[in-house]
Amino acid sequence: MPEELAQLLPDFSAWAMFFICAMLIGMSKTGVQNIGTFTVPLFALLFGAKHSTGVVLPLLCMADAMAVAYYRKTFHKELVLKPMPWALAGLLVALAVGHVIPETGFKILMGASILLSVGAMLWMERSGKINVIVASSWFAPVMGFIVGFSTMIGNAAGPALAVYLLAMRLPKYAFVATGAWFIMILNFLKIPLQVFIWGNLSWSSFLLDLTALPFLIIGALLGIRIIRILPEKQFKLLMVTLIIASTFFLFA
Repeated sequence: MPEELAQLLPDFSAWAMFFICAMLIGMSKTGVQNIGTFTVPLFALLFGAKHSTGVVLPLLCMADAMAVAYYRKTFHKELVLKPMPWALAGLLVALAVGHVIPETGFKILMGASILLSVGAMLWMERSGKINVIVASSWFAPVMGFIVGFSTMIGNAAGPALAVYLLAMRLPKYAFVATGAWFIMILNFLKIPLQVFIWGNLSWSSFLLDLTALPFLIIGALLGIRIIRILPEKQFKLLMVTLIIASTFFLFA
């Protein structure tokens, strides 16, 4: 084992947590979206909040590629393209903000990004005007911006993206496929930004991510299995539950 990897994860418990998180990421990309949000504070604990965003990014990209390959025929292209310019704007704003805030501010921003998404979802449900809101000119830009900001600031775009896709009333396979395409584009665009601007993505962290690839694949297969057997109603209930639970977990 390279010395650099031993420095990143110094003991057995750290390695175990890392591999479990990799499995959860695989599951989140192919079926149980938002379960990956539980890994955000764990990765922050292992590597530090800001540094963790770079360490985890290759894992996310590999999982995105698996999900897109599997669900390549069921995504809704228009739901990806419409908010994408605003998501890119949110990504760039987060890049600038993250470049100047201290390490301790990162966890707060991660949690705030998720909490904002949850608040938006609850407001839409309580207002009883979800169809009007979704059809409004500001909905896709606002949600796109939140997704872009939260994915850059802490790889925590899952709840915001789920709110957007749930509002579109997508069936479960289209939900997962559209989310996979959307976030894959953003994650691959983040690679040069985190290499050259934040400087928190290195060969050592990439090698570390490769050691977790088997667990990532296991998680992806579990996600595919779960979405296959879970009815539509229970799938949407699970998504909402995970959004709320992951928010409290991050602030814990």
